[in-house]
Amino acid sequence: MTTPDPRDAHRWARALASLRGLSVGDALGAQFFVPAHYPTLKRRELPPAPWRWTDDTEMACSVLAVLASHHRVDQDALARSFADRHDDGRNYGRAVDRLLRLIRAGGDWRELSAALFNGHGSWGNGAAMRIAPLGAWYADDPEQATHQAEISAYPTHQHREAVVGAMAVAAAAALAADPDRTLGPEELIDGVLALIPRSAVQAGLRRARDMLDYADPGTVAAVLGCGRRTSAHDTVPFTLWAAARNLGNFEQAFWTTARAGGDVDTTCGIVGGIVAASVGGTPPREWLDRTEPLPAWAPAL
Repeated sequence: MTTPDPRDAHRWARALASLRGLSVGDALGAQFFVPAHYPTLKRRELPPAPWRWTDDTEMACSVLAVLASHHRVDQDALARSFADRHDDGRNYGRAVDRLLRLIRAGGDWRELSAALFNGHGSWGNGAAMRIAPLGAWYADDPEQATHQAEISAYPTHQHREAVVGAMAVAAAAALAADPDRTLGPEELIDGVLALIPRSAVQAGLRRARDMLDYADPGTVAAVLGCGRRTSAHDTVPFTLWAAARNLGNFEQAFWTTARAGGDVDTTCGIVGGIVAASVGGTPPREWLDRTEPLPAWAPAL
């Protein structure tokens, strides 16, 4: 008889906390693409419920479902889950939307993903937006978090920057989720920098560290980007800046991130997934209640 590993319960709890935070950030952030809601953002007022999540949350659920089944990232299983669960009403990017349709029709994800953007692969922020729960799962092993995040990117994003972006977010979530670590903003970013390779994402993250004393997210976003180009290196450094400054305070983390504009559902989803994994970072109950429930097929504790 196999003895259950008590660490599994902690992994589940951390990963699900991160997933819920990601879904709230994603769903609430998406509301601010609606012009009628712009004034409420400036006043930090909540828009009407329900808040519907996007592809960020749907794909994050697949990541966690594969971890639940395989206890690691199985790329074939992940690609199948992405394709089988693909809901084209969830605001997928055009390239990934077509990719997942082709995989569902029997295409080989290795060939299809590698062929994107004239054979360079996508450098978009999609691999980073879905990965915080995996990082939280591996809070006891941040090196493994970055390794598994790297593997997880390839079914849809094979450009180096997209892969490193996913590694950086997973590393941040792993470090933030470890209850035995007490991290300040500098320590979090330094920890991530030590775990990722040289890249534009890494260079942006070094700039983010230099701007931790800045309080205005608009100023920081003007330097780092905030996802307006939807690339990993235009998205990840800013989100780690926002998360690092607001660990343990989901509400403040959200408003800081959303005020910068850009790809708001994705930036808020990334930050929400990292911060919700940290001690004290649970989203407000009202926010959880206003967010669309996770899909019935998503794994649960």
